Amino acid sequence: MKKVMALGLIAVTAIALTGCTDSDASTPSAPTSGDLRKVRVAALPITETAALWGGIKAGIFAERGLQVEVVPAQGGAQAIPALMNGDIDFAIGQPFGPFRADLQNLGVVIIGNYASSYADGDDINAVVASAKSGIRRPADLAGKRVAVNSLGAAGDVTIMAAVEQDGGDPKKIKFVEVAFPDAPAQLAAGNIDAAWVPEPFVTQLRGRGDTLVVAPYQAVVPGLATLTTITTTARTDKDAKLVEDFSAAMRKTLEWAQDPANQPAVRQAIKDNLQLPPPVAESVRLPAFGWDVDRASLQKLAELAQKYRVLDRQPDLDRLIRQQ
Repeated sequence: MKKVMALGLIAVTAIALTGCTDSDASTPSAPTSGDLRKVRVAALPITETAALWGGIKAGIFAERGLQVEVVPAQGGAQAIPALMNGDIDFAIGQPFGPFRADLQNLGVVIIGNYASSYADGDDINAVVASAKSGIRRPADLAGKRVAVNSLGAAGDVTIMAAVEQDGGDPKKIKFVEVAFPDAPAQLAAGNIDAAWVPEPFVTQLRGRGDTLVVAPYQAVVPGLATLTTITTTARTDKDAKLVEDFSAAMRKTLEWAQDPANQPAVRQAIKDNLQLPPPVAESVRLPAFGWDVDRASLQKLAELAQKYRVLDRQPDLDRLIRQQ
């Protein structure tokens, strides 16, 4: 596997965001009485994070005495060192970060879900191929350069499974690592043939004429947990009140974001935090938000990862999942 272009936290911040943090303290509608505890949360600079941004602006975290700073990250795995060092308190990312951390017994735990894919209909991420690549179906990806934002995670695992289901050879896919904001330019330059991307990039790429090949989550594990919320056992054991308050605020935030009545506020959060044209912000597909962990989907994902030798063994889900 060849790494084409992996942006770190600083680069992702510079390219993807108009404002890299958000906090209750700067929100006029948030309660201002009493002291708020500062909490740092790492999250991807993608449309899914709109629920978190929106919940902050709505004052939901302030209700629990929390002032939240959102720290942009490229993926859950990249946030784990910061969690271990105490630089951040919580992180939202793909399940493979905590999977690998559990295999190394690092004391990382999943305390809640965040977002999931859809079992049917238009999904929230997809493999999109350059129009000139000739790629039309999953089997065509064999032998091609396919970008994912993080090697050895849910993207390439589910893509391999989708290619095999379609009669292609998953071993022949040439995965390369490209941060989501870089994928459109890399496709246009011909450095990659296809890219696995979430919204808003699916809409942007299709809008310029690129080809949607497959929604791998939906093709392989419908309703897959796409983003989970993690912290450390040290945090849950020594600062149980913080974890309780943050978890309660996250549950309420995700319920708030899932309510159709709050869709305008969620989409406004996208406009406020991402450099997107208003029509794109209004039309991008949002995930199914929810706090309860779907253990079955995580188990299936881990089994596929072992099958394709992305993981050498299964994580201990009894130890890893600490639903709050």
